[in-house]
Amino acid sequence: MKNLIKLFSVIMSLLFIAAACKSDPQQCDINLNNGEKWQVNAEMKPHIKKGNELLTDFMAAKNKDYKNLAENLKTQNNRLIKSCTMKGESHDELHKWLHPHIELIEKLSKAENNEEAEAIIFKLQKSFENYEHYFQ
Repeated sequence: MKNLIKLFSVIMSLLFIAAACKSDPQQCDINLNNGEKWQVNAEMKPHIKKGNELLTDFMAAKNKDYKNLAENLKTQNNRLIKSCTMKGESHDELHKWLHPHIELIEKLSKAENNEEAEAIIFKLQKSFENYEHYFQ
């Protein structure tokens, strides 16, 4: 039951951020923590790291099974969400990164050809770079 409540809370946060982003795209710019990177809880880091590794390995191998990549990235995001114990401003800033990242993975899962998938994969690579810029 506790996990269900946590999942509901995360979903509501994502919906709030999505609504805010649609009404004012500038509102979703990630901010640094007084010039420093935000701390991400240790329980969450392995899932982000694994997602980045999956993407890097996929690109290095010049793999074309982007549907499988999307599923594997979704798995890591689900694990990330389940492990979320963050609160406050760092949590809010992480969701500004996570929501568009999740949307990219969803788009990848629905890509209709390799060219479309490659463009999304490039954006996912940039998304992980953004994570590294704002979070530690």
